[in-house]
Amino acid sequence: MDTHDSTPLSGDLISRFSALLPPGRALAEPADIAPFLVEERDLFKGSTRLVLRPGSVEEVSAILALASETRTPVVPQGGNTGLVGGQMPRSDAEIVVSLARMDRIREVDPVGRTMTVDAGVVLQRVQAAADEVGLFFPLSLGSEGSCQIGGNLASNAGGTGVLAYGNSRDLCLGIEAVLPSGEIVHGLRRLKKDNRGYDLRNLLVGSEGTLGIITGAVLKLFPKPAGREVAYIGLASPDDALRLLTRAEREVGQQLTAFEIMPRIGIEFTVRHTQGAHDPLAEPHAWYVLMEISSGRSAEEAATSMAAILEGAFEAGEIEDAAVARSIADARTFWRMREEMSWAQKPEGGSIKHDVSVPVALVPRFLERANEAVVAAIPGARIVSFGHLGDGNIHYNVSQPVGADKAAFLARWGEINGIVHAIVAELGGSFSAEHGIGQLKRDELARTKEPAEMALMRGIKAVFDPFGIMNPGKLL
Repeated sequence: MDTHDSTPLSGDLISRFSALLPPGRALAEPADIAPFLVEERDLFKGSTRLVLRPGSVEEVSAILALASETRTPVVPQGGNTGLVGGQMPRSDAEIVVSLARMDRIREVDPVGRTMTVDAGVVLQRVQAAADEVGLFFPLSLGSEGSCQIGGNLASNAGGTGVLAYGNSRDLCLGIEAVLPSGEIVHGLRRLKKDNRGYDLRNLLVGSEGTLGIITGAVLKLFPKPAGREVAYIGLASPDDALRLLTRAEREVGQQLTAFEIMPRIGIEFTVRHTQGAHDPLAEPHAWYVLMEISSGRSAEEAATSMAAILEGAFEAGEIEDAAVARSIADARTFWRMREEMSWAQKPEGGSIKHDVSVPVALVPRFLERANEAVVAAIPGARIVSFGHLGDGNIHYNVSQPVGADKAAFLARWGEINGIVHAIVAELGGSFSAEHGIGQLKRDELARTKEPAEMALMRGIKAVFDPFGIMNPGKLL
């Protein structure tokens, strides 16, 4: 549903949109616009003549009402941390609406365990505000210092806490949003039960700005764990990691709050390119697991549970070595090895990335089949496959062979995607686990989604956005 031409925004329209905001909140100079036109992977180059920075839901409403009247395409943008180009304007016909100025924490309700926030609040501030009242917001991402709640919800972000707490959709009770017409959806309800018809919140979450602009949200908070244990574990294979996961879930259930898998090559990249990083284990291992257990009762319970799991795994031959964090600093060091792994691939040259999920039990089979197929296609390719084993989400990244030409390697992105995604499909998985569709995967979604599902999605889009002005060229 990409029907707009690329005729640049006229000077008259720039003036009309700019007049809707206080002075200085509309950016039209190339130098001011430039930061909004680049994204992390440098896969998409943005283009626009106008960036609008509203400070209230009423200002967003006025912008979209004018956009609807003039059929002007609108691209919402949060912290600009997206990895699939969903936040990038594609031509000077489109305007960018940045939510960064809408950064109020409107209310914290410790009794009901909710927090009501503007869409532009940075995730790390939400975490800190929850901590200040003795509660916990479990969404955690590598970009949490800059990503915004509105973008997290628009992409249904996952992160390391999905195993115990769910995706962003599961952490949201209510949504405030502005529709393409300018109408405001006042859905900031703090109810845990509300069965009054279709759930518009769940349509807007994950819609990637194609149905409207999320301007506020009611977030779920949780009791802060009384005890937390983090272990860094060396083992021989993904099959052993799966056996360890099964053991841990059997022992502690939902107290297992993270279970991340990492390959040796990823550890080597991270140590090589991250200042101060080091392997916590004395000897190298083929694979590693970062496991976290949280107890609502006591630190002693968490420590006892971790010790029992590791002891049983050693006796069963499932793990080869393990280090348990003895301090907050140790835990941060362990987590840093996982969190820096994605960035540590950049100095190694080109990287063809995949964000896939398969049924948890099939992760080892996926890795084996994908590794064999990718190396057959590109001998010498270095595969850095890491991620959230507990929920079946693997970031399957392929770094270029040593000494290879970066441009020539990256030119094979589509070919390698096709190889990997075909295996994912055969195993009943998804080629988009937590990063969204955006521009990068739009065509593949259309090719692989069931026709009836695509027809329903396009129908929903047409009802919300009859003129096709919301984030055109993304998702659909």
